[in-house]
Amino acid sequence: MHEHEITVRFCETDLLGHVNNNNFFVYMEDSRIRFFEDLGLVGDDWNFILASIKCDFLKQVYFNQTLTIKTSVTKIGNSSFHLEQDLYEKESGDVTARGYSVIVQFDFKNHKSSPLTEEMKTKLSSHQLTAK
Repeated sequence: MHEHEITVRFCETDLLGHVNNNNFFVYMEDSRIRFFEDLGLVGDDWNFILASIKCDFLKQVYFNQTLTIKTSVTKIGNSSFHLEQDLYEKESGDVTARGYSVIVQFDFKNHKSSPLTEEMKTKLSSHQLTAK
């Protein structure tokens, strides 16, 4: 499981005082990018696109809270993989949100998906969740 921490900035809150729901997608994106970089899945060529994303909001988050985002692979296909990202409030350990996304390796020249390499699949499988 890959972990990344963020601290909520004041500008990410709304008039109700909690983090606006749009920012959860930004947090997940930041964590996905770090995940790709840390696994060595991207280099000079950025070849992934986001095909689908969903987030379940479980608990409100406020300014200055620190979130730990845990990213895991749930499925590896031919040209795509699925991620689950759990966002935990660091101090309490409570899950505040749970995100799900589908990432596709994409050939921008030919405008179509392209197969993941065996090396990519091996790297991804090292972060694959076992059955819950």
